[in-house]
Amino acid sequence: MKRSPLPPAPLQGFIWIMPPAARQRTFPGMDNEPPAEEAVNTAVTPNPSTAPSAEPEGQTAYMLDTHALIFQVFHALPVMTSPSGEPVNAVYGVVRDVFFLLDEKRPDFLFAAFDRPGPTFRNEIYDQYKADRGEMPDELKPQIPKVRAVLEAMGIPVLDCEGFEADDVLATFARLCDERQITGRLVTADKDCRQLISEHVNIYNVRKDRLYGADQLQQDWGIRPDQVVDFQSLVGDKVDNVPGVPLIGPKIASGLLAEHDTLEAVLDAAADMKKGKRRDNLIAGRETALVSRQLVKLDRNVPVDIDWQAGQANTVDPGGALALFEEFGFRGFRDRAAGQQTGGGQAEWQADYQTVDTPEKLAAFAEKLNQQSAISFDTETTSVWPRWAEIVGLSFAWTEGQGYYIPVRGPAGDRVLPLDVVLEAIGPALTNPEIAKIGQNLKYDIIVLRNVGIELAGVAFDTMVASYLLDAGQRNHNLNELSQRYLGHSPIPISELIGTGKNQKRMDEVPVAQASEYAAEDADIPWRLRPLLAERLDEAQLNSLFRDVEMPLVEILAELESTGIRLDVTRLEKMSQAFADRLAILEQEIYELAGHEFNIASRKQLAAVLFEELELPVVKKTKTGPSTDSEVLEQLAREHALPAKIIEYRQFAKLKSTYVDALPTMVHPETKRIHCSFNQVVAATGRLSSSDPNLQNIPVRSQTGREIRAAFLPQVGWKLLAADYSQVELRMLAHFSGDEALCQAFANDQDIHTRVASEVYGVEPDDVTSDMRRAAKAVNFGIIYGQSSYGLAAGLGISQEEAAEFIEAYFARYATVENFLEKTLEIGRKNGYVTTILGRRRAIHGIREGAGRQRNL
Repeated sequence: MKRSPLPPAPLQGFIWIMPPAARQRTFPGMDNEPPAEEAVNTAVTPNPSTAPSAEPEGQTAYMLDTHALIFQVFHALPVMTSPSGEPVNAVYGVVRDVFFLLDEKRPDFLFAAFDRPGPTFRNEIYDQYKADRGEMPDELKPQIPKVRAVLEAMGIPVLDCEGFEADDVLATFARLCDERQITGRLVTADKDCRQLISEHVNIYNVRKDRLYGADQLQQDWGIRPDQVVDFQSLVGDKVDNVPGVPLIGPKIASGLLAEHDTLEAVLDAAADMKKGKRRDNLIAGRETALVSRQLVKLDRNVPVDIDWQAGQANTVDPGGALALFEEFGFRGFRDRAAGQQTGGGQAEWQADYQTVDTPEKLAAFAEKLNQQSAISFDTETTSVWPRWAEIVGLSFAWTEGQGYYIPVRGPAGDRVLPLDVVLEAIGPALTNPEIAKIGQNLKYDIIVLRNVGIELAGVAFDTMVASYLLDAGQRNHNLNELSQRYLGHSPIPISELIGTGKNQKRMDEVPVAQASEYAAEDADIPWRLRPLLAERLDEAQLNSLFRDVEMPLVEILAELESTGIRLDVTRLEKMSQAFADRLAILEQEIYELAGHEFNIASRKQLAAVLFEELELPVVKKTKTGPSTDSEVLEQLAREHALPAKIIEYRQFAKLKSTYVDALPTMVHPETKRIHCSFNQVVAATGRLSSSDPNLQNIPVRSQTGREIRAAFLPQVGWKLLAADYSQVELRMLAHFSGDEALCQAFANDQDIHTRVASEVYGVEPDDVTSDMRRAAKAVNFGIIYGQSSYGLAAGLGISQEEAAEFIEAYFARYATVENFLEKTLEIGRKNGYVTTILGRRRAIHGIREGAGRQRNL
């Protein structure tokens, strides 16, 4: 099936990413709602370092670390504004998480902890506590009281206490859970709360739907929960400005605590340790460590009233926040809450799904099928990769609430029909162009049917593509989200059928009775969605783009994917050995330049070599220390030979692992071809992307990249043809801006970069030097994307002043271009979106009035 997590056998060993149609659970709130930033994918094997969230028997209580959640969702979600123009993305994210907890976790109790403004007792202990924290973003400040108002309106107790932090409220809650033997869940990602882990209390990460307990703590830090405070006292915390002990990192701290058990014991033993900086720092930092312990230790006895009766989750009423949902523009949340108040929503979903599993039923079904003018259908298969997929069953719908499932594979003992018999019966309808076909991610189904000799005709409406056109900024357009958003219905989760993790089953191992309900719903939902999405496409004037461009493209991409491309595996195997030899040589050269061996792939060890041993200048820093990214290495290469060798080593290693070694394993065993996936609904700009493998990202400018490309072969007797638009972005710019000079240059087939250089520098075209043309080319393409003088200077290797002068000269000469860009920004600011020449919309939020040339909004 298209949502099955099982990859095709020849490709095992890769990290599999579910395609856009995969069923992930998120919750609707706005028409242009953003995706869950780390939506739980039921088809991905859980990280062994975390435990999947499963509720035990008995009462369960959740408490939100609300400020932590607010910051998470604010930075993870795109800008969202209410009808009045106020920012609401953080409010939306928190409300979505609350709905998820209520629906999926069904807690007995639910509370929300808040920080109060002003100092806490920790500031009295250490006046520099959290002193280095920057100002809260202006867009976030007004959202915090909104979050509080929504939670209170829904009846969720909001708890805080003057002089204490939210973490202290969580600590008090954890103590009470322990005393009452209630299963406690601390909804936070704050590492300080790891000290609260106990037999009854665990941390819950709502982003990943994962519990974090003592086992995970042992794997991460190598310590027990009762050692967390001592561990943090040694390590410190830069975010909160907790000093700790210098040069005591996590590994050293866990080792010291493993040997000595407690902070006091570590400090007492310092004098007997081997002489060195660590010993000296532990001795000198004794008082600092003890002060740090006071800062990181959470108070479990905050004078806050935790009213368990008021916190009963079954009393939470989303309808209490209806007015706020309306005010913030959360239409999905509003409709959902209103539906619950009136007995609507999920309760209204009525469906009659039938299994067609006998020859008699199949004959009657086929007769009805051929009488329809439009049908919605879906295939259930053994793999998410269509070229490898075998059909498990087919589902159909042509009346709301009615669906049919024809099983062709299933567990032993379950009644199924032979595939060839089924295709003979329903094939005429599938290949009849007069019967319009509706579905979700129809490209997948087209390929699956081509595998068995059926050429689907009459492809008319893909709900995934329609959703993408309506809101291309969303990352996911899967069936679960569309059903939630437009129908207020939560479909059957795939995890209910196949499970998760090591015990995951294939779809053909699921009992037919269960598969039938799931599959028929997959056909029913698109049928119900079509009129709703069609109406919105019409309102947005996107019908022509959908009908004339996007839907025909579905069939073209299906043919491309199904056909695939030949690969010279032998050539790549030889290249793999050559790359391995080159990497071995580079490795030795790097060791010689460094003076010793080290782990080249370790950013930390590399940083030590570059900045401590070779004493090269630190160009920029990250949270974990000096950066060693490619930009930094390129700058350092001017001062030392080692960074250049590291760059070359990384390039060869990446090419080898990503292409040379990986591509042969992705060849289909029967077709002997690569069958990548072309993604039509991923890029917010409307462009295509490809994956598994990404054929659009194979290097072309280097010799090694061209050698890899040479491994792709045409069909025997054919040739490969490469075609590219000539400076298409600049031609579009000339068209839209109407700039006379640019239009004339293209009309006369002049070299546009030479023409611009001539105009800006005030010289004849014949006198334009290569450096002048290079600068003009950089600006020609850069100005479209708002390139700054800093970016241009870095790209050309010139001073920022020179770059700024060139940009000024460009806009002075091409004022119509600047006018067009400013007008486009103003349209985006006013409407909240911009459109392409074909009417495609791109949502744009947060454009400041008078932003000018600055596009980094």
